Amino acid sequence: MGGMSSQSTYKPQSGLAKWLDQRLPLPRFLHDTIWTYPTPRNLNAWYTFGGILVFCLGIQIVTGIVLAMHYVASADAAFDSVDGIMRDVNYGWLIRYTHAAGASMFFLAVYVHIFRGLYYGSYKAPRELLWIIGVLIYLLMMATAFIGYVLPWGQMSFWGATVITNLFSAIPVIGNDIATWLRGDFAVGGATLNRFFSLHYLLPFVIAAIVALHIWALHVPGNSNPLGIDVKSKKDTLPFHPYYTVKDTFYVSLFVVLFAGLVFFAPNFFGNPDNYQPANPLVTPADIVPEWYLLPFYAMLRSVPGKLPGVLVMSGAIVTLFFVPWLDTSTVGSNNYRPLMRWFFWAFFMAALLLGYCGAQSVDARRFGIPLVWVARIATFYYFAFFWLIMPILGLVEKPGEPPASIAESLRRREAAPGPRTP
Repeated sequence: MGGMSSQSTYKPQSGLAKWLDQRLPLPRFLHDTIWTYPTPRNLNAWYTFGGILVFCLGIQIVTGIVLAMHYVASADAAFDSVDGIMRDVNYGWLIRYTHAAGASMFFLAVYVHIFRGLYYGSYKAPRELLWIIGVLIYLLMMATAFIGYVLPWGQMSFWGATVITNLFSAIPVIGNDIATWLRGDFAVGGATLNRFFSLHYLLPFVIAAIVALHIWALHVPGNSNPLGIDVKSKKDTLPFHPYYTVKDTFYVSLFVVLFAGLVFFAPNFFGNPDNYQPANPLVTPADIVPEWYLLPFYAMLRSVPGKLPGVLVMSGAIVTLFFVPWLDTSTVGSNNYRPLMRWFFWAFFMAALLLGYCGAQSVDARRFGIPLVWVARIATFYYFAFFWLIMPILGLVEKPGEPPASIAESLRRREAAPGPRTP
């Protein structure tokens, strides 16, 4: 969809509003970019996860600030301070569980957002920069989540920090220096905890700034849509308010119900029992496992023999996402009109789930007599093949269907068609 420029309809209603509009037209900016912003009229529920992600970021920042007021970034006192938050701070248990569960809900929403973008071709021109900024946000989220996982200073926190910081030592020449700089010492300890706490407090605000840039980059070309076609006229759009503010509020409310269910009924569902024991450098857990949202990349790391090749594969899996807008050679945006690509896409989705499952198991685990490390290797190969082979080649050889000429025409077809309507 190309960007639709329109004349501002904002009219200051008071003397103060007129005075502010001449000096700092923030109300006009909010009115034009949120209130009356022309949005494709066919967006489905999968497009509400952008608003859900903003909600999740706000929850993480607010609860994180409160937790930071009571947390002690010291190797001797960190574990006890977290316990004190749970027991002694008014509603500290609720704040901590909301923050911990919020990380999982944040990543759940971002994965839905990413897969939606891949399915509907939301990365295609002119939205390449929008996609790249989104991948950068995802990368910062992973970094923030990892260092946040270290802060409780339990067994899994300590050994997770040890494993991940040691990975940087695999980089030739400068690897040991980078690992030492990250740890703040020659081994994970109090200095590591102190700098991780500083970074964990800082990065959410960096993410918030880049999210604002992401929204700005969205408003220049405009929203994509499930049809993957450009907006042709005003008949193809609706003002964001009240149509999408109401819709987003409804789906955010449903998300809050799921969020609250996790916080109140299963707050430790994704937790690891080892992390409820204080960090002990002399006792190594039987299996060192990251949080669920990092498991696919952890499975890739373990599936490759050797530390450096594993780091390269894991890093390459993330770097690959930056090149997606140029790897897809198809002229059709949405997979709704690409029958072959749909099959490969859902196979990719299953490969991601398999990687997550394999990452949660021990390195020598077997299922039905098959070593899971080989399952992870096959899924890793398909991950890279999907982006670097299937996307470029299929875009050249596949014969896609013909999308409607406009969004308005597609809606007229749906209304005229008999039977139940589908999004």
